[in-house]
Amino acid sequence: MGKKKLLKFAENRTYCHYTEVWRGKTDLDNYPLKGKWSQDFFGNELPLILELGCGKGHYTIGLAKKFPDTNFLGIDVKGARINSGCRIVANEDIPNAGFLRAEIELIDCLFAPGEVSEIWITFPDPQIKFRRAKHRLTHPDFLARYKKILKPDGIVHLKTDSEFLHGYTCGILQMAGAHVLDAFYDIDLQAARSYPLLFEIQTEYEKKFRAEGKKITYLRWKF
Repeated sequence: MGKKKLLKFAENRTYCHYTEVWRGKTDLDNYPLKGKWSQDFFGNELPLILELGCGKGHYTIGLAKKFPDTNFLGIDVKGARINSGCRIVANEDIPNAGFLRAEIELIDCLFAPGEVSEIWITFPDPQIKFRRAKHRLTHPDFLARYKKILKPDGIVHLKTDSEFLHGYTCGILQMAGAHVLDAFYDIDLQAARSYPLLFEIQTEYEKKFRAEGKKITYLRWKF
């Protein structure tokens, strides 16, 4: 592992708005923040929204700025990527944005049932190969975890350039009996007027994909 990455990992641990969890090292059966994220991590009683696979935290930070009455927590296993978001939150003093370095497979151990109001999944790896299907963030195993930690009317958002992942998720949601609220195969054609939020925040991946002429898709559902 490179020295620069190690320095970023160490820097992350100096921020009060950052924490990390490690399988085999963290007591997942008695995780202290479970059910207490807003109170003990953010120091308030505001609703909690997660961004899964947050990368550098573009959505976590953008949404936190736009909605100061809500807490936003970005989750990713890549500490070097999270470092960029941590620096921005610290430099701009954004009190309702934070980051968790952890495997997304662990979220139902880290959050209490009904603790989360919404989940954003922005430009995840579509894991196109069949043998990688279980790693798709909209695989039924992940959906079961989301349903467990979401409030009864909690919403999940998926924004991606992958037509494959969009179609796959539509099929999975139908089989799961989920209530699909929106399904746009091209937000530029279908959502430009009705959903301005989808355009106000763009990750580096989205900017790259747009430059390549790819369509940006969007799904919004509840269980």
